[in-house]
Amino acid sequence: MYALLRNMLFRFDAEGVHYFSMNALRTAGRLAPVKHLIEKQFRVSNPTLKTELFGLHFANPVGLGAGFDKNALYLKELQMLGFGFVEVGTVTPKPQEGNEKPRLFRLPKDEAIINRMGFNNDGVKQVSARLRNWFSQPRNQAPGRLIIGGNIGKNKATPNEEAWRDYEICFNELFDCVDYFVINVSSPNTPGLRELQEKGALIKILSHLQLLNQAKLKPKPLLLKIAPDLSREQVDDIIEIAKTVKLSGLVATNTTISRDNLLSSETLVQQIGAGGLSGRPLKEKSTGMLRYIHQQTAGSVPVISSGGIFTGADAKEKLNAGASLVQVWTGFIYEGPVIVKNICEYLAR
Repeated sequence: MYALLRNMLFRFDAEGVHYFSMNALRTAGRLAPVKHLIEKQFRVSNPTLKTELFGLHFANPVGLGAGFDKNALYLKELQMLGFGFVEVGTVTPKPQEGNEKPRLFRLPKDEAIINRMGFNNDGVKQVSARLRNWFSQPRNQAPGRLIIGGNIGKNKATPNEEAWRDYEICFNELFDCVDYFVINVSSPNTPGLRELQEKGALIKILSHLQLLNQAKLKPKPLLLKIAPDLSREQVDDIIEIAKTVKLSGLVATNTTISRDNLLSSETLVQQIGAGGLSGRPLKEKSTGMLRYIHQQTAGSVPVISSGGIFTGADAKEKLNAGASLVQVWTGFIYEGPVIVKNICEYLAR
């Protein structure tokens, strides 16, 4: 059924379909009987799926990666579909439109997506206002609730030497309305951003944020999202920094700039152009990095694994390789709203 619907939706612009689909789900969910039916159909409640990490209680280990609900517009709808956690953002201090459209492309033969969105978002004040409204509702403070992560970045116009200020602004504004933070320095779609993964720049940003964090009465978990294209030496540096700064964990990985071993025609890929690739082609690379981090740290640095997760078997492979939690994104597009249910049922078995 979903395959038929997906084939029809794939005839239209990818970004437009994204908003059309989520807005349709929102409209349906406003009717209490329909909302109840959706929850009954897609949510899995099983005590074996409960996961504790960073002092947080996750109803299940399956989350939605940053970039899907950039502006915290669809939390209610994503909760209906059974996600254990959702990462909003990437959020920047000032609103920005992102890169020129079209900027989101499908590669159906590879079950992949290329995006060059460019941190398009409504700005941290708008997003924090929505999140405060979300958490003001008692059901969103109850046990088993949806855990919310805040993925933060810098504005395109901010020079790298001033980037730490942007991360500080986002951290302060979102502190009271997210459960954990992810510092994003690994998107390939903001010019120069990945340079912030270099040791000196990274220590400056993370040390400053951790200083602010530890001054709070109840510090929040701080994680770093890393690119899959790093060398082993760069990963070793990040592991060292994570331990020195006492990060709570890492998110591995962001999208890749590689175009190796694709089934799609070279002509199509060249026509699409620049952007981060996600989906099935990323699976092996992201799992390899996850396994390396787990081995190098003896599991002492928790990892949320993202990249190429479509099925319960994919998620189990990541967990076996050392992941504490998993995130889907492209798999959600290709597998549809049943993806969380399918993964959770597989893991429960």
